[in-house]
Amino acid sequence: MSALDNIRLAKDSYTAMGVATTSKKNDALKAIAHLLPIRADEIITANRIDIENGIAKEIGDGLLDRLMLNQERITSLANAISQVVTLHDPVGEVVRSSTLPNGLKLSEVRVPFGVIGAIYEARPNVTVDLTALAIKTGNAIVLRGGTAAENTNRVLVKLLQDALESVGLPRNAVQTVDDFGREGATAMMHARGLIDVLIPRGSANLIQTVIEESKVPVIETGAGVTHVFLDETAREDWAIDIVFNSKTQRVSVCNSLETLLVHEKIAESILPKIFEKLAEKSVVLHGDETVTKIDPSVIPATEADWATEYLAQELSVKVVKNLDEAIDHINKYSTHHTESIITENEAHAERFLAEVDSAAVIVNASTRFTDGGEFGFGAEVGISTQKLHARGPMGLQELTSTKWLIRGNGQIRA
Repeated sequence: MSALDNIRLAKDSYTAMGVATTSKKNDALKAIAHLLPIRADEIITANRIDIENGIAKEIGDGLLDRLMLNQERITSLANAISQVVTLHDPVGEVVRSSTLPNGLKLSEVRVPFGVIGAIYEARPNVTVDLTALAIKTGNAIVLRGGTAAENTNRVLVKLLQDALESVGLPRNAVQTVDDFGREGATAMMHARGLIDVLIPRGSANLIQTVIEESKVPVIETGAGVTHVFLDETAREDWAIDIVFNSKTQRVSVCNSLETLLVHEKIAESILPKIFEKLAEKSVVLHGDETVTKIDPSVIPATEADWATEYLAQELSVKVVKNLDEAIDHINKYSTHHTESIITENEAHAERFLAEVDSAAVIVNASTRFTDGGEFGFGAEVGISTQKLHARGPMGLQELTSTKWLIRGNGQIRA
């Protein structure tokens, strides 16, 4: 067997998945949610091996956090799958329809993509989340979960295949090419005609490699150089809580705060209080000249800091003159993922919403809300930072395409 053989198995399974009823697909999801807690010990045992290997290879705290599956996270995965069961199945949904003057009846309907490919690293939760969304939308899926999680993913893929088979759906609709290493990833990127769309999730380098090398259409899920701007009217209690939550609630994820911008009129009064709060989590601060004058213990920021996704307890801080400078800075350094403004000035809030060019733009709330689960999607495909087909958190609808159905009664074109 080769990686290409595995991809063909997924392709051969697509038709059965594409015509499966919502009830049958939901049965498969219920089976997954049922098996996850039953096989938790097996999953955790495999995961411990991956964690130990990751520590030995010094992959870093951020990746280790993403890699780890414990009882709580497995329960959370099962609950997310159960939520996907309750969501509306978009397949077959009529997007628009009309009847032409000649009597032809046109309908544009949602259909599965076909075969979804996913290349990611150190994120075994993605194995379950993305497969669940693929099943609900009638897609087959090919996974390349990376070396860091290979033991965990091997157990999870078998569980997913067993769940499909238990309800009469083809187990081959879920495939992995992990056994083939980088050759497997390359086969996926070159499998035009077998894989319909490829979704990379992981480091900026991984995503860029897939974008540049893939012959298969790619949905780009980008890194998160995420910003919060404290406007001059920002409520102090909101500002402290939102900055703390955005940065420290979970640092290894792409919607974690990386750069804090502060209006010069409130910088001296509010930054010491924010820094005191962040010290509870030992956050390392990098600041511009104004910030280092306010707190000499802050590390002087370099140009590179403004474009850095730390994925750690680190934060860049810059004082700006006004809203214009804040928006200019964000649009220059942002990866167009998530940005938030804290303000009580409605006009400033509306300008920020309109002029910041990111997938998710927030007023007076934490950046951590940019998430498929928080948006009510149950699970998420990823967070798209591109503008074609999908942008922001991707759920069920984003794993569908459309086709036109034309019904006639003998019409010919004049």
